[in-house]
Amino acid sequence: MADKKIVGWDINTGEITQEYDRHLGAVNTITFIERNISFVSTSDDKSLRVWDWDIPVDRKHIADPSMHAIPSCSLSGSGKWLACQSMDNKISIFATQKLRLNRKKVFKGHMVAGYACQCNFSPDNSYLISGDADGRCFIWDWKTTKVYKRFKAHDGVCIGCVWLPHETSKIVTCGWDGKIKLWD
Repeated sequence: MADKKIVGWDINTGEITQEYDRHLGAVNTITFIERNISFVSTSDDKSLRVWDWDIPVDRKHIADPSMHAIPSCSLSGSGKWLACQSMDNKISIFATQKLRLNRKKVFKGHMVAGYACQCNFSPDNSYLISGDADGRCFIWDWKTTKVYKRFKAHDGVCIGCVWLPHETSKIVTCGWDGKIKLWD
């Protein structure tokens, strides 16, 4: 939110039940981890914060002068890894158990600076996928972190991409060209 807060609502009463207001910039993402008892938030203040549900004080704060804003995060199917799309044209991986950066897992080669391009894991966690500013779709091998495949998906930014969970050979992309495409 532009007011730098995360707000929890009671959907039955419409009342605010909790406000999390420790970020110094607009909040970009909220991703639930640890069987949905905690969540990670990212912000334009170039930080990640870990919160326990219904406690307004962050239990972990990650900020480093070399970090860039993170406009998109994705949790692996196993729940062990959090992929964070960074504005410096890379995807960094954090272990969710203690939210530690895995320095061996950095995925590069795409151009996302200035765009909130979505990243996602394959259903079997063997690949990572992302769109980019040039309309391309990138697929990286999880083990080697090398680009497995890249292709032109859209005219303009490829802002979103996701694997189909039950037809794992297929992915869906969407772009600023106004199109949603299914790829096999």
